[in-house]
Amino acid sequence: MLTPLQRYLEKTPPHRVEPSFVSYIANLQQIAVTMPHIAALIVKELESQRSHLKLIASENYCSYAVQAAMGNLLTDKYAEGHPQYRYYGGCENIDAIENAGVEEAKALFGAEHAYIQPHSGADANLVAYWSILAAKVESPALAELGETNLSNLTETQWEELRHKLGNQKLLGLDYYSGGHLTHGYRQNVSARMFRSYSYAVDRTTGLLDYDAIEKQAMEIKPLILLAGYSAYPRSVNFRRFREIADKCGAVLMVDMAHFAGLVAGKAFTGDEDPVQWGDVVTTTTHKTLRGPRGAIILCKKAFAEFVNKGCPLVLGGPLAHVMAAKAVALREARSDQYRQYALKIRENARTLAAECVRLGLHVQTGGTDNHLLLLNIAETHGLTGRQGETAMFDCGITLNRNSLPFDRNGPWWTSGLRIGVPGVTTLGMGEPEMKEIASVVKLVLDGTKPADSEKGGISKGRITLDEKIRSQARSQVQTLLEAFPLYPELDLPSLKTYFL
Repeated sequence: MLTPLQRYLEKTPPHRVEPSFVSYIANLQQIAVTMPHIAALIVKELESQRSHLKLIASENYCSYAVQAAMGNLLTDKYAEGHPQYRYYGGCENIDAIENAGVEEAKALFGAEHAYIQPHSGADANLVAYWSILAAKVESPALAELGETNLSNLTETQWEELRHKLGNQKLLGLDYYSGGHLTHGYRQNVSARMFRSYSYAVDRTTGLLDYDAIEKQAMEIKPLILLAGYSAYPRSVNFRRFREIADKCGAVLMVDMAHFAGLVAGKAFTGDEDPVQWGDVVTTTTHKTLRGPRGAIILCKKAFAEFVNKGCPLVLGGPLAHVMAAKAVALREARSDQYRQYALKIRENARTLAAECVRLGLHVQTGGTDNHLLLLNIAETHGLTGRQGETAMFDCGITLNRNSLPFDRNGPWWTSGLRIGVPGVTTLGMGEPEMKEIASVVKLVLDGTKPADSEKGGISKGRITLDEKIRSQARSQVQTLLEAFPLYPELDLPSLKTYFL
């Protein structure tokens, strides 16, 4: 019996053989030998992503080269520590890979130091927090005791140090104002590590009020002033944050996970570039940066030795195959093509936001400066975010519900939708498509009504959706997707034949 790869090569003229497709078939074929169900689900995920318009602000599509870098024998190697300081032997190749990624990150962002081991944005933030604690609390305490080794402290000295480490202050953006869970949200470990405080956007404008933040920071005097966001539609003045941090004596940490691609691609420069102004900057490598799922930390040299100790501080063994993929993605982001892409993201987001406003939708802050926008659908359509998210997916649009500032519906149901354009921009869409997407979003929301709950009254989750509108929306979405296919080199019908 012929293998899927053999079947493909047998029926395809040599001049039409697509290398990327050959690679995919070969990889899926290996997976299917052990677990056919997993191979089938990978094909189904491709089918799902090709049939839905991806408007999730934190998702994107990475290159074949990035994906290939993750699927190899590098995953077999332990390399705890950092280059030239490993706890395992035989790491010379891993050292070279990690060093290459570090240099790419430094060159791309203009950073003094880079650490590319974190597995996720949450991990990167934890490493950053503990590195700052080590630099600003632990190291001075050891120096005062005339000691360099924690193991030499007496029980009393150790308990005193632990108390100091666990009693520091963090000031970050409120979750409902667009901050991330790891920015001091009480349900997250960050609020249990620190005495956590939050600043919020202005109730009237929905924008950051730097004077109010400065006043709050001077009252609190936090160890860490944290800037950055997960769902804030405007750019941030990091020079102003630097001034505030210097005035209150804080370390300025920035989480740029969402907008790192705009920094890398020079869509954000000057006061909008956090690497220029921050002491420690964390980011994921997916999202707008369009790399593998993972994270990196950029910092000033003063924090380098502490950040490098992410293992044993927080992390275990680094993922060598993902570090290789990060290096590839960072190199891709240094191209002129990528810079054009970053500028296009901002342009597309602004076009989409403006069209939503023109159509009568409530866009938070009236627009956007970055890659995302927020819709208040509770106000315009009487829907929860959960209901809007469900309706959109049913019509072929994937996005996520999102809390809005001072949201009465809480973090589960929410009052809003978050819409991002990195993925559709990667597909090549532009101004006409953004206007078409806005019209579909408006169409679906207009055709969605809250359904009655089983216990009577209005359900916060269930909906009724007009069938004609569902059909029309799906048709419009499908037309867009067919004009801008995801990974066009991959022959989905053949993959389904081979593996489903």
